[in-house]
Amino acid sequence: MGFKHLEFPKDSVFLVTGGAGFIGSNLCEAITDMGYQVRCLDNLSTGKQANVDLLHDRENYTFIKGDIRDLDTCMQACEGVDFVLNQAAWGSVPRSIEMPLLYEEINIRGTLNMMEAARQQGVKKFVYASSSSVYGDHPVLPKVEGQEGNLLSPYALTKRVDEEYGKLYKKLYGLDTYGMRYFNVFGRRQDPDGAYAAVIPKFIKLLMNGEVPTINGDGKQSRDFTYIDNVIEANLKACLASSEAAGEAFNIAYGGREYLIDVYHDLCRALGTDVEPNFGPDRAGDIKHSNADISKAKKLLGYDPEYDFAKGIALAIDWYKENL
Repeated sequence: MGFKHLEFPKDSVFLVTGGAGFIGSNLCEAITDMGYQVRCLDNLSTGKQANVDLLHDRENYTFIKGDIRDLDTCMQACEGVDFVLNQAAWGSVPRSIEMPLLYEEINIRGTLNMMEAARQQGVKKFVYASSSSVYGDHPVLPKVEGQEGNLLSPYALTKRVDEEYGKLYKKLYGLDTYGMRYFNVFGRRQDPDGAYAAVIPKFIKLLMNGEVPTINGDGKQSRDFTYIDNVIEANLKACLASSEAAGEAFNIAYGGREYLIDVYHDLCRALGTDVEPNFGPDRAGDIKHSNADISKAKKLLGYDPEYDFAKGIALAIDWYKENL
């Protein structure tokens, strides 16, 4: 169970792009804890200096301030690297609808730069962040790889394109690529602030401050909320996966389903408050229901997520209580 028992050659070097972000900083921390060398590449556009500062005194950790939109930076960052965990991207469906050109530049061109640098520098495995948003309007639950609908946002399109490049880089150049289709990841260090903040940290912070959160839509939308440690496990297991599993994308989730209104009431109970939320309009580009079939990742990556929603949310709330 989990990832702490996983073993790599002792001189392994990992590059985590977007390593100052929520998922990236957790990956950097976990891998340095395991004793391997980690390089973190981030331009701090959405990542936080504070996330990076946590690790700067560790001997097996190096921070590179740089941008994946610059191929030379990617080439230098990949030099001597065994495993790339490419998390650098701009998230948020609504923001991508406002800024499609920027999303094209960062999420598509940036990822392609990283794949190309990894190929030229002889990287063994290239694991990259995709998203459940690639399922678009396909109505069937649970979501199964290979059954995707019409895309609903520029963000979703960028992730679909990354997956197609991942497939091509395996086929044409033999680079082992693995796409991680994340489903609503949450946990320590996820940013509660800003207009595009994820729903769980945002609700927790507002409730802790005695403010009234707003739920977009009727609260009856459902999500496969996935605790951060499950995501760390998936990334590391992809680095150990067979070449036969490469060129593919995998659902990375717990395989559960929570309704937003229930999550809201769970948070209220856990925080000892009882506030009725406000309800706002639906958000453009949002998928109504999301629930993952994780059997492909289990079979091909050996993924075996340890943290269900209840276990994860308890840990997340504890972290926010200490850190907000």
